[in-house]
Amino acid sequence: MIDTSAFQGKTAKYFTLGCKLNFSETSTFGKMLQEMGVRTAAKGEKADICLINTCSVTDVADKKCRQAIHRLVRENPGAFVVVTGCYAQLEAETVSQIEGVSLVLGANEKANLIQFLSQGFVDRDNVAVNKTPWKREKTKDIKTFAPSCSRGNRTRYFLKVQDGCDYFCTYCTIPYARGFSRNPTIASLVAQAQQAAAEGGKEIVLTGVNIGDFGKTTGESFFDLVKALDEVEGISRYRISSLEPDLLSDELIDYCGKESRAFMPHFHIPLQSGSDTVLKLMHRHYDRQLFADKILRIKQVMPDAFIGVDVMVGCRGETPECFEETYEFLKQLPITQLHVFPYSERPGTSALKIDYVVAERDKKLRSKRLLELSDEKTHAFYEQFIGQEAEVLFEKATRGRAMHGFTKNYIRVELSPADAKPEYDNQLIRVRLGDFNHDKSALFGER
Repeated sequence: MIDTSAFQGKTAKYFTLGCKLNFSETSTFGKMLQEMGVRTAAKGEKADICLINTCSVTDVADKKCRQAIHRLVRENPGAFVVVTGCYAQLEAETVSQIEGVSLVLGANEKANLIQFLSQGFVDRDNVAVNKTPWKREKTKDIKTFAPSCSRGNRTRYFLKVQDGCDYFCTYCTIPYARGFSRNPTIASLVAQAQQAAAEGGKEIVLTGVNIGDFGKTTGESFFDLVKALDEVEGISRYRISSLEPDLLSDELIDYCGKESRAFMPHFHIPLQSGSDTVLKLMHRHYDRQLFADKILRIKQVMPDAFIGVDVMVGCRGETPECFEETYEFLKQLPITQLHVFPYSERPGTSALKIDYVVAERDKKLRSKRLLELSDEKTHAFYEQFIGQEAEVLFEKATRGRAMHGFTKNYIRVELSPADAKPEYDNQLIRVRLGDFNHDKSALFGER
């Protein structure tokens, strides 16, 4: 039993880098602290506790992590600073040596963050707290699963359904940072979705590292999970954050398009490269033909579906010819948006054994071309729906931004100040889709 008396009236700040999974986990940690009597520090107010949930997907991410830690330490003198996440797992010793850091927690320890925080926070003035009360585990020994279903200050809930990855792509450190694939039971996830509905939630995003791999721990399947969640009363919408193409079954596509009550016509599918040569070097589990088949299947079943695609540029082995293959492949596919990111060298990955290295200048030029292609495709997709009516789940306006929300197929819609009303927050409102807002990549909604 944790003694919460030491936390009553204390303040906390949270900083998250990286994926939706990290944001979901941070939100859950914040909710736990709130239940212990800790409130979120106001803007400009010094915090007693700082929690930084880190990412290590690129060297830029590592740098941002260090900068965030230094900034929070500087802005909150005397605060108890906890660092967790992928960078903390991979570089625990480096992080622990940063002045002002109080506690560093790895992938296994993150599940017990509140217990570690409670002990360290209470004892910090009396004893020398061990900043890293664990030793770095081998991938096979990272086994804990920290449940998470929370929305923080967002309208949508983020439900963590899986963690870890068994794929070991040559460029990636995620298995070393998060361990092998593991998951909770469908029953426990349904219970969390039911709780979200009881709290008024209407939309849930399923998050994880490789969520299509769901079921290895429990002998269930991702398709079983989808069908079970679809039956939860009160949840109007589900979105799948990211699904590997080789794990996206035709059965799932058909279910979402023809039978599902609440799963939206919205997919995010990592491609990484449109060159079979590069896909083999990456040790991806599919070829470009399989990927194309999945995209065309989605569009056949759900013509209005939004399809986002992850693409990596400049990885080792990506010759100019390989990049042109990727560009032309993506150009002819009916996708909606590209998430483009440059390859970053990761220590310990087998990609470093590949001889051909792409210059930084070429990475930037390739990124620019793909981002321009993405804009063209997104604009063309949005313009199809101008003048139509659509149901939008709106979110409250924040930081001076217009009230906005998303249609079923993930078109961002903004309301003018004259049309926006506070009571629209977390409500499904039917609007007419107006002209394109090029500055915000959104359509104006008209009531």
